[in-house]
Amino acid sequence: MSSHPDFADERQLPPGQRLAEEMRVVHYGRVPRIDVSRWSVTVSGATADGENHQLSYDDLVEMPQITVVADHHCVSRRTVQDVTWGGVPVRELVRRFPPTADAAHALVCAWYGYSASVTVADLEEPRALLALQMNGQDLAPEHGWPCRLVLPHLYGWKGPKWLLQIEYLRAPKRGFWEQHGYHLTGDVWREERYAHQE
Repeated sequence: MSSHPDFADERQLPPGQRLAEEMRVVHYGRVPRIDVSRWSVTVSGATADGENHQLSYDDLVEMPQITVVADHHCVSRRTVQDVTWGGVPVRELVRRFPPTADAAHALVCAWYGYSASVTVADLEEPRALLALQMNGQDLAPEHGWPCRLVLPHLYGWKGPKWLLQIEYLRAPKRGFWEQHGYHLTGDVWREERYAHQE
């Protein structure tokens, strides 16, 4: 179980954050028009069986679902409290399609070539979610429909909207924002915003 403070006290804001009323729509590129019948998310890279695994939207819907109520922390210092997400726990995906024993990292990739660097441990956090719903409704296109990654203990840029791929890696690889000066880890409670803090 994570020891991050937001598990103990949901009212506590991480350092440097201020309360916001609603989630601002922030993303790289335009909102894509996705044909869900042709969309899938792929688990690839250093998988234990050496194979790539594709899951359709229907595949995700048929997997175990959970609801997670979590605060959303943007690196722009805005925090929105009590966002309700519904979807597939990422650790279930990792359980079904595990990485090799020496692959502790992952690059999560999304539409327009966007990517973010995380660890497999981040993906296995109890509240890490492949979100299909937000606040009781299917994700709106501008919020990442059909699927986005939600990692409540990290800054929001670590959870890409319009998710396409989780690639297991044996060494960390910097994603889009990490290449542009943001922190490799991005732990919101340690205020890991920028690369110069590493």
